[in-house]
Amino acid sequence: MSSATVGFLLLRLAVGLLLAGHGAQKLFGWFGGDGFTSLSKVLEGQGFKPAGFWALLGGVGELLGGLLTALGLLVPLGEVAIFAAMFLAVAKFHWKQGLWSVNGGYEYPLVILTITIVLACIGPEVFSLDQLLHINLPVLQCFGLGVLAALIIDSIGLIISRQSSPESGKR
Repeated sequence: MSSATVGFLLLRLAVGLLLAGHGAQKLFGWFGGDGFTSLSKVLEGQGFKPAGFWALLGGVGELLGGLLTALGLLVPLGEVAIFAAMFLAVAKFHWKQGLWSVNGGYEYPLVILTITIVLACIGPEVFSLDQLLHINLPVLQCFGLGVLAALIIDSIGLIISRQSSPESGKR
């Protein structure tokens, strides 16, 4: 086993489990999170309608995407779910604050988004359920189509939230 294989396994586990935990904070209030109701209220305040749908989509994307990534199961789908959540986080919640996270910027979600692209490009490695179960998805094609779908869905969310946010009436 090469050091690169071990490194990619550690990267996959760290990113996957941390994102799954982040999703569990949003959905269930675990690990000190505020939970689904609070997230729905935040998204409603940002103009997302229906807020519960968008909260569920984001929370499940992080939780399920993180678990799939950590397990190395259906590799491109986990990466797409994380990509979608992080892209929307960058575009809607962090972009205006600039790059650095110290100012609430998009530094952290951009790093996670980039890592998901790298993991998708690598595909399932040893110590993945895809390898164990002989699942051979066309990783780059699935990832590419999934990212396209994620960008369309995220764009719809951005348009909806701009049209119905309290700030949109101030123009």
